[in-house]
Amino acid sequence: MSNDFADLFGDWPPEPNPNQGRANPDHAHEPENRVRRPIQVRECKVVNVFEATYADGNQDSTNAKTNFVLLRDSIGRDIRIFVLPDVAYAMCLALSEHTPERPFTHDLMKNILVRMGATIECVTVDDLWQDTFYSKITIVKGDESLEIDSRPSDAIALALRFNAPIYISEHVLEAAQHE
Repeated sequence: MSNDFADLFGDWPPEPNPNQGRANPDHAHEPENRVRRPIQVRECKVVNVFEATYADGNQDSTNAKTNFVLLRDSIGRDIRIFVLPDVAYAMCLALSEHTPERPFTHDLMKNILVRMGATIECVTVDDLWQDTFYSKITIVKGDESLEIDSRPSDAIALALRFNAPIYISEHVLEAAQHE
């Protein structure tokens, strides 16, 4: 097997990265393919999490199920963000203020952030590209603020646990109204 690996990848391991294992003083950000632009945002509230049934077109099964979180802004515009079943359940737990006996992933993330002295300031759904929503989580610790790219579903699940505001950019709200 190791020969197959070498055939595929050549010399391995690659040259060591001199910065590996050390904190980057410039706080290098994750690579991003989207163009950054200034955005106008509007706060939205989670209405609820829903499971929808739809005809999937497959003759073998009559219906398929999907989950989505419904958010609404102050002027009544709704936006649906489809989520995986486990994240839908995590959101439902947060909305009901129910704490599981053992922490789920989002509860674990909250526990880690709290123990590190950090909090979530807000979540921003800032783009919709090729039917995919993009978001950022703003984490604050002391005077330091850090934006982390995230799936909107995970960002919303964390925001619910921290009672942090959820913002959606105006262009995303407008685009979602046309779909």
